[in-house]
Amino acid sequence: MRLRALLLALLAVPVLSACVDDRASWQIDGTREHTLTLVREQPVFWDKKVNLYLVVSRMPACTRRHSLGAATDKTRVTIYQVPSGAFIVQVGKRMYATESRTCEAWARLEEEPADGMGELRGAFRVRNGELAFVAEKPGAAGDEEE
Repeated sequence: MRLRALLLALLAVPVLSACVDDRASWQIDGTREHTLTLVREQPVFWDKKVNLYLVVSRMPACTRRHSLGAATDKTRVTIYQVPSGAFIVQVGKRMYATESRTCEAWARLEEEPADGMGELRGAFRVRNGELAFVAEKPGAAGDEEE
């Protein structure tokens, strides 16, 4: 009986390890109290898609979790900040707008805003098998040598 339980537990390890359930955060003001966190969940290992969520948090004032929909486990999620302080979140071709003043505003954008995407802050991506936020280096976007 004990051997059977041990064998079942060992057989379950590869099945459970194939699921994705991770997160990475960007500290907006360099503090843990003001963040955008990407959450990736893959409830079943045989599904190629993961569910993506963005948690907008400015503690102690607000925290809200918004759905970004389904994507692959390699999908890059890019963050832009507009002058008003709001954020544009790009997931593949989809774009969303959110803010961290109340953490409640959330809207899908059908096209790029007329005023532009704002300042590129970085992207959530998989690096060395781990989800991470990779900050944009200041001045790197659009710089060309003359």
